[in-house]
Amino acid sequence: MFSLDPRLVQDTHVIGDFPLCRLLLSNDSNYPWFILVPRREAITELFQLDDADREQLWKETNVLAELLHRSFKADKMNIATLGNVVSQLHMHVIVRKQTDAAWPAPVWGKVPGIPYSETQLQALRDKVKAELPAEFVWAGTGA
Repeated sequence: MFSLDPRLVQDTHVIGDFPLCRLLLSNDSNYPWFILVPRREAITELFQLDDADREQLWKETNVLAELLHRSFKADKMNIATLGNVVSQLHMHVIVRKQTDAAWPAPVWGKVPGIPYSETQLQALRDKVKAELPAEFVWAGTGA
């Protein structure tokens, strides 16, 4: 049965679900930093996904990156799967701007995270809501 790594649960807000991936938002308002987690049990590497799931992960990553790039007027999109701390397969999709707190360095550990307020979180959800595809299922009542 699929479950999120406890560290992801601790450090993110659940936004909802694409057909394959759970969409999370890192609780760091320095950057619009989203995380896609394939809802598959015991997967730590891309090559462990079957062909159809791997193709779907890339589709969802591209859809998300494109809509974030457009919505947030990104200078650059950072897309990565590392897994050195959280081994559960997850894809980071991070909006980068030349004016952000870490530019041009990677976001990891550069500046202390600033948690989202409820108002900021709702504003961010509202911003991406109209852009997400029809098959996206929102979590909870905050959408």
